[in-house]
Amino acid sequence: MKCKICKGEAYIKIKYPKMALCKEHFIEYFEKKVQKTIKKYKMIDPEDKVLIAISGGKDGAVVTYVLKKLGYNVECLHINLGIGDFSKKSLEYVKKQTSYIGVKCHIIDLKELTGKSIPEVKSRKPKCSICGTAKRYIVSKFAYDNGFNVMVTGHNLDDEAAFILNNVMNWSTEYLARQGPVLPQKGKFPKKVKPLYELTEEEISAYSSAVGLEVFSEKCPFAKKAITLEYKEMLNKLEETRPGTKYRFVMGYLKNRHLFEKEIEDIPLIECKVCGMSSSGEVCSFCKTWRLKEGIDLKIGND
Repeated sequence: MKCKICKGEAYIKIKYPKMALCKEHFIEYFEKKVQKTIKKYKMIDPEDKVLIAISGGKDGAVVTYVLKKLGYNVECLHINLGIGDFSKKSLEYVKKQTSYIGVKCHIIDLKELTGKSIPEVKSRKPKCSICGTAKRYIVSKFAYDNGFNVMVTGHNLDDEAAFILNNVMNWSTEYLARQGPVLPQKGKFPKKVKPLYELTEEEISAYSSAVGLEVFSEKCPFAKKAITLEYKEMLNKLEETRPGTKYRFVMGYLKNRHLFEKEIEDIPLIECKVCGMSSSGEVCSFCKTWRLKEGIDLKIGND
C-alpha cells in the first residue's frame, strides 16, 4: 500500500474514509481530526483549565499527548485504586507517559484518602460499580476544588457506538437522552468532553505507537466481560463488511437524540450534607459507599 498523500510506504489503512497513510501523514490526520472534533462540538476554549483522567491505557495517554501538542492547558489526575499489582503497574505507566509528554500529573491514593482500597470495600454492589463511583467522584471533586472547568475522558467511537447500541437494545431512554460528546456543567460537576469521540480504537492504538507512547493493556482482575464488549465485537464485524457503520450509527444517534430528551426526569441537585458536592439525595453515592462522616479536601498547593 502507498500513502494517499505522498505515495510513500503506508503505515495504516483506514477503513473509513477509505485511505492508506504513511506514519507522518497519519499523525497529521489524527491530530487534525481531534482539533476538528473539539471545534465541532465546542469542547474546549484556549483559556480553559483542563483536567484529564489517566490510568495508563492508550486512550487517556493519547488524548493527553494530542491536547498538550495542540497547546491546551492540561494537567492529569491518576487515582491509585489499590488493586494489587494491577494498580502498581498502572501507576508506573502513568508516570512514564506523563514524563514523556511533559505534563503535570496529580496522584491520589484511594486508601490514603478514605482508609480503604477497592478490594477492601464491603458492599453488595459489584466492584466495577464501586470503582466507577469512586473515579467519577474523585475526578469531579478534584476538578471542582482546584478550578478546572473542563474534564476530559478518552472515550472513543467504538465506546460510544457500543454504549448506544446497548441502551437501544434495552430501551434505556434516559441514558440515551444524556449521552454525547459533551456533558454540560451541572451543579459542582464541571463540563465533561470526549475529544476522541470520532476516532476508532484501531486509529488510537496506531497513533500511540506512531508517537512512541508506552501503554498499559492489562485488564483489571475484577473486570468481567461486559455486554458492551460483545456489542463492540458485533460492530467490528459489521465494520469489516460495511465500513463507516460505527460512524453513521453514532452520528445518526446524535441527530435523533432529542427524541429521548422528554424521558429525562430533571431531578434538582442539592448539596451532599457530608461533603458538599452536588447530589440528587441528602448523601451522595461516594459518601454512602465509603461511609464518610466528613468531606474530603482535594485542594492542592502550588506543587
